[in-house]
Amino acid sequence: MAEAARFSIRRLPGFTAIAVLCFVLLYAPVVTLIVFSFNAGTSIAIWEGFSWRWYEAAWNNRDIQEVSLRSLFIASIAATIATVTATMAALATTRKKAFAGMTAVYALINAPLIVPEIVTAVALLITFASIKVATGYAGLGYLLAAHAAFCIPFAYLPVRARLESMDLTLELAASDLYATPWKTFLRVTFPLLWPGILAGFMLAFVISLDDVVITEFVKSAGQDTLPTYMLGQLRRQLTPEINAISTAFFMLSVVIVTLFFFLNRRKS
Repeated sequence: MAEAARFSIRRLPGFTAIAVLCFVLLYAPVVTLIVFSFNAGTSIAIWEGFSWRWYEAAWNNRDIQEVSLRSLFIASIAATIATVTATMAALATTRKKAFAGMTAVYALINAPLIVPEIVTAVALLITFASIKVATGYAGLGYLLAAHAAFCIPFAYLPVRARLESMDLTLELAASDLYATPWKTFLRVTFPLLWPGILAGFMLAFVISLDDVVITEFVKSAGQDTLPTYMLGQLRRQLTPEINAISTAFFMLSVVIVTLFFFLNRRKS
């Protein structure tokens, strides 16, 4: 038993070399992209000196401004809807006694994590196409609904994890003191739960902001988001401006995911 307790995978032959290789394969392309976003020339493969020109070009590009604001708007609304829905679902599945069909409810909530995204995208395309034909509406609501639905399980997981780590004693004490369920939630549950809710919101926000497949299938003309705009630019002309946009996009995602990580670790 003592020998088993001292076992460490890091001592296995070749572990360090494989780990280093994996990190290089993962991050070398990202580092290359960041470096060439500061290239003074127009080539994405030949270094011609340091310059901020492509960041300035991206900042002053009206198309990029438009799609960036649209992406942030969609991600904010979709993440809010997903987080509210996920919080209610988490409360219903962790603050109630086990009921028949609870496993089916878990499976239903987490289905978007299991089903290939292309399948979800095609299903949404068919559904929304039928609604468009019946109603004639072709606005941004379809993208908002698609992103919100897809982000629910991503918001649900940290909220549920936070609830499962919370002791029921304080909530039971509040009930014994004649607090209504709503007052118990506002005064006891929510103050303890908010780090999980915020973590779920940020994770849903990043997922929505990064999404390409569902957006590409659901969006109508003139509804490009930043990822789909970048995809379209890659098909036309590849310049270091794309590197600059990608770097800014990457750094924003890193900041949000880092905050999510620390909030998810926070203990009340």
